[in-house]
Amino acid sequence: MLSSIKTLNQFIVEKQADFPFAKGDLSNLLTDIGIAVKIINREVNKAGLVNILGSTHEYNVQGEEVKKLDDFANKQIISALGSGDECCVLASEENEDIIALDHKVKSNPRYVVVFDPLDGSSNIDVNVSIGTIFGIYRRITPDEMPASVEDCLQKGRNIVASGYVIYGSSTMLVYTTGNGVNGFTLDPSIGEFCLSHPDIVIPNDGRIYSLNEANYMDFSEGLKRFINYLKTDAKKELGKFSTRYIGTLVADMHRNLLKGGIFIYPGTEKSPNGKLRLVYENNPMAFLIEQAKGKATDGKGNPILDIQPNELHQRTPLYIGSTELVDLAEEFIKRYG
Repeated sequence: MLSSIKTLNQFIVEKQADFPFAKGDLSNLLTDIGIAVKIINREVNKAGLVNILGSTHEYNVQGEEVKKLDDFANKQIISALGSGDECCVLASEENEDIIALDHKVKSNPRYVVVFDPLDGSSNIDVNVSIGTIFGIYRRITPDEMPASVEDCLQKGRNIVASGYVIYGSSTMLVYTTGNGVNGFTLDPSIGEFCLSHPDIVIPNDGRIYSLNEANYMDFSEGLKRFINYLKTDAKKELGKFSTRYIGTLVADMHRNLLKGGIFIYPGTEKSPNGKLRLVYENNPMAFLIEQAKGKATDGKGNPILDIQPNELHQRTPLYIGSTELVDLAEEFIKRYG
């Protein structure tokens, strides 16, 4: 029944009481993000019909080729957050430096947003699920001072809200403000995100592991033994495991969040810090997974949320998912190196 539908905006307003100090600013910011991703979703859904697939023939700060949809999504989020008056500074995967916002409406905006505008860029041209990741902090620079990169280089423990959007067979926005995790599915008939997955809790002992096994020979001995254990002995002790790997952090994370499992992007001999970025990928996802009763570490016993970022595009290994599986992976790494 229509009366039972709860939209994202209704849900945000209801939960505003959880943040009396925010005076509606956080709610407005989340609403702005919701609007931006609807526009991105529109372009994603018609990408094959218009000239927005393919590359811009430019490269971002990581040396990665920028896709046209990457560029569109980045500009759309910057525009949406810049038009409001809640955010003082942004950090994006696609920009080398921070993006300071000059507000004329409000002199002291208090929030900081870090984001990956379009996660899974390599999957764009082959119509595989992609996503958007975001994290929100309170600024730490004094109100009378300009916002700085230090506002974006906070530990993940300081996040006040984070989430992701997955553009797949349906479009979902999943987010947390530190009081559990809720998921909203976009209803294209009314153009609204509607609550579809309330109070998401990740199964404690999933049976899925997700990583790129093509890099097996570059993995540490401990990780190799963990994978071999899941393929062989685990069947007798824990049950049969399946490997599922999409190559989009958002998509792999979303599946494991709902079904239980572990996603791993480890350090290797070639890339000891892995590939994923701490500030705008790992921290937002780690904050969300902990709110869903899961766990996220660097594989060496260090919770992702406790790592101090030293630079905007810093990379860290990521072991994230069901608590029992993350603990088990770390046990093998600790034992075998």
